[in-house]
Amino acid sequence: MTTQTKSTQGGEFLIKETDAQDIFIPAEFTEEQRMMAQACQDFIDTEITPHVKEIDSMKDPDLVPSIFKKAGDLGLLGITVPEEYGGMGMSFNTSMLIADIIGAAGSFSTTYGAHTGIGTLPILYYGTEEQKKKYLPKLATGEWAACYCLTEPDAGSDANSGKTKATLSEDGKTYLLNGQKMWISNAGFAELFIVFAKIEDDKNLTCFIVEKSFGGITMNEEEKKLGIKGSSTRQVFFNDCPVPVENMLSDRQNGFKIAVNILNIGRVKLGAGVLGGVRTVTTNAVKYSTERKQFGVSINSFGAIKSKLAEMATKSYVSEALCYRAGQDIENKINALEADGMDASEAKLKGVEAFAIECAIAKVQCSEVLDYVVDQGVQIYGGMGYSADAPMERAYRDARISRIYEGTNEINRMLMVGMLLKRAMKGEINIFDPAMAVSKELTSVPSFETIDTSELFAAEKEVLKKLKKVFLMVGGKAAMALQDKIEDEQEIMMNLADVMIEIYASESAILRTEKLVSIKGEDACKNQIAMAQIYLSEAVDKINTAAKEAIGSFTKGDEQKVMLMGLKRFTKSELYNTKELRRQIADYMIDQGKYPF
Repeated sequence: MTTQTKSTQGGEFLIKETDAQDIFIPAEFTEEQRMMAQACQDFIDTEITPHVKEIDSMKDPDLVPSIFKKAGDLGLLGITVPEEYGGMGMSFNTSMLIADIIGAAGSFSTTYGAHTGIGTLPILYYGTEEQKKKYLPKLATGEWAACYCLTEPDAGSDANSGKTKATLSEDGKTYLLNGQKMWISNAGFAELFIVFAKIEDDKNLTCFIVEKSFGGITMNEEEKKLGIKGSSTRQVFFNDCPVPVENMLSDRQNGFKIAVNILNIGRVKLGAGVLGGVRTVTTNAVKYSTERKQFGVSINSFGAIKSKLAEMATKSYVSEALCYRAGQDIENKINALEADGMDASEAKLKGVEAFAIECAIAKVQCSEVLDYVVDQGVQIYGGMGYSADAPMERAYRDARISRIYEGTNEINRMLMVGMLLKRAMKGEINIFDPAMAVSKELTSVPSFETIDTSELFAAEKEVLKKLKKVFLMVGGKAAMALQDKIEDEQEIMMNLADVMIEIYASESAILRTEKLVSIKGEDACKNQIAMAQIYLSEAVDKINTAAKEAIGSFTKGDEQKVMLMGLKRFTKSELYNTKELRRQIADYMIDQGKYPF
């Protein structure tokens, strides 16, 4: 992808307008990228879909490893690994696209994501040249599977509190690892373990590359899980596991930094990684609603069903928009840093770190959209949705983990607001001046100038400007009132996060649609325009609710009254006939027999 856009910084969407031509949309993928996506889809259709029940049963321990190796043979495991290490060396947004398609693979999407993301990237980004040459070719081709050992029984979200120890041997040649890790995806057939442990009484974790052949590694049986039953998940025990000193990854005590940065990548990839599942569930719901007859007609002729189908499509469309917008922003940052002479691995880390806020937004938004869509899918299927003989039951169970791994959605909500405030305090992003301007605006006479709404989305963009003022008003006042105590007020942090998410999602949908109209014309995009308007309409209400709750949490008296008046002013928007817009979208989906956007 060679699209060049203006330089932007993570979190700046809250204080700046973005031009539609400066974002990337899925319609711009190249022929090569589309061919890769099709190869991935063909792999799912031939190797995954016909065997989903056997995969989930785990009766054949060789089935998933054999499918994994076939993915390696196709090059799907080495999308972003450079060619000199046996990979394909493709772009960040291409890896997002492949994660998107593989999202329809159920349990295998977890197997794939754990290996290509948290299992491979620590070595790619932090390994020495010798470590990269030794391990990356095996991982890129699927000769070896990798897993990531961070979580412990008493160290989940607070990962740095892990108790696994690494003790230097008397001859100084090896570290002996002792400890317990849990919820380790791919552990059952992995040959390589990325392990986090503390050396002596260090405050922070250190990371190690551990081969299964080193010995001293034992495991519990496979975990019995609610969903993703076909992915290997085990507890792993290290009992005097000897690790050569040269297998320390990066520097001593740099493990926590590695974990944080790799999780940033994991979050935005998880956002993309549910999209294939969202589209598949939506398509299945469209097909079933056509086949299922009640009262002598297909149930998709009923307004209630049409509303559900359209809402599923709308949320999917919006999620695609924000994921690929963020993915391309990351890629543009990486390219700019490399052009300035930064090492490629360092540039990738810094590029993702720059948009860590958007990574967290993608993870939360898309995982919750997946949960919504599978829930509606079960409802459309009715009684059959509850049956293990139909696809919705498995999709419903598999979806639930997405709100937990790569950091729970609650943690991610607090992270995105915390990161924004920290960057503002460091002067990296100017949030406080715009917040002060909004504060002054609250006590000024409202402007009654009319807005020219003749251009597409002119009115919607005015609404977005005001919604950004909501965040600046509430976030600015909260930061001033609570100061360094704000991070202890988790409910307010989550309110502010919900405002951020809805602004980014709404804006991404509008910009995606505006750019698509510039390519295809307005008549060809009437359903996409409808989806952008529906989502914005819903976002206004969600933002109003979240902001009102926050205002009530830390203000009182006249200050509260002024802020509530400001909130009312800033959340005024046009009333759309969402019923007709949804019917229009659903009719098109029914005609196409799938999610067609």
